Amino acid sequence: MPSTPRAEHIGSLLRPAELLAARTAHAAGELDVADLRTAEDRAIEQALTLQQETGLDVYSDGEYRRFSFLSDVADAVDGFVDGHATMDWQGGDSALDKRSTAKIVGARLRQHRRLTAHEVPFLAAHAPRPYKMTLPDPTYFTLASWQRGTSETAYPSRADLLGDLTDVVRSELAALIADGVPYIQLDAPGFTLFADERLRAQMSADGTDPDALLDACIEADRACLAGLDRAGVTVAMHLCRGNSQGRWLAAGGYDRIAAELFARVPVDTWLLEYDDERSGDFAPLRHMPDAVIVVLGLVSTKTGHMEKRDELIRRVEQAVRYVPLDRLALSPQCGFASVAMGNPIDWDIQRDKLRLVADTARDLWG
Repeated sequence: MPSTPRAEHIGSLLRPAELLAARTAHAAGELDVADLRTAEDRAIEQALTLQQETGLDVYSDGEYRRFSFLSDVADAVDGFVDGHATMDWQGGDSALDKRSTAKIVGARLRQHRRLTAHEVPFLAAHAPRPYKMTLPDPTYFTLASWQRGTSETAYPSRADLLGDLTDVVRSELAALIADGVPYIQLDAPGFTLFADERLRAQMSADGTDPDALLDACIEADRACLAGLDRAGVTVAMHLCRGNSQGRWLAAGGYDRIAAELFARVPVDTWLLEYDDERSGDFAPLRHMPDAVIVVLGLVSTKTGHMEKRDELIRRVEQAVRYVPLDRLALSPQCGFASVAMGNPIDWDIQRDKLRLVADTARDLWG
């Protein structure tokens, strides 16, 4: 894209009640695909209006055609089986389902259709400004979709999943570039799990070397991006520590992963969770390559607490110690509904938080 967006959001938005009802009816066999698509279209138009009214610089479709930020993969790729890993969710309501929305891999992965071909045309035709399409990064699937006793026949280790997943994601990246999509975002919450000592210990206890798997995941992302014609396209990567119905998975700053990850994964923009103390300080930003844009996720989508504009500006001023102001931007720390059920806030709070991002960005960058 020709200019730097200063006010972004990560991609997913709260689903309107009418859309959730339509999806439930479709799952029950009471609504056909055409009527579901009509309901999705209406909801996306509502989401685009919200983004325009709040003053954002980049638009998404709210991920309204998905069950979760990563469900496009299992919908388009054979080899997943019924079953979901139990994740160690922290915070939020302890009674909520702890299963990941990622399905378990039970056979070799074979892609039977594109991931987002059904999502791009409507957004491209209706977005009033540049728009983004989001894709899940391969990393998270190695942690949530590989299960001992189920996946080993097809993929003896977690890292063995990466080859086929890389082919799927690279193919979709190339197709989105050919479609003329101006902004493509890889969502990679898996990387921050390697920065959490508790989760690293769990990987080691399962027979996984966390440092070796981290290195393999970085190389997988490099392979996803290698040789693509990215002229005129922004390719970004988003990092958070898990985001589901107000809950989180990991804690710890970026220090352990920053030097390798930021230097070796050649994206144009990093969107980084920084909404609370679990994210650590800004010092790891010193590892950012020159010319890369850093989007600071300072506004939380996990709670209804409303941040103050002066506090956001103060935190941006702290980050300027490591990255110049002209290479910074603002966003929430993650999506408002990484899964369809959404985080425990309402539409009005979502609107106010998006407007806060945009208004603060105007104060800082004009």
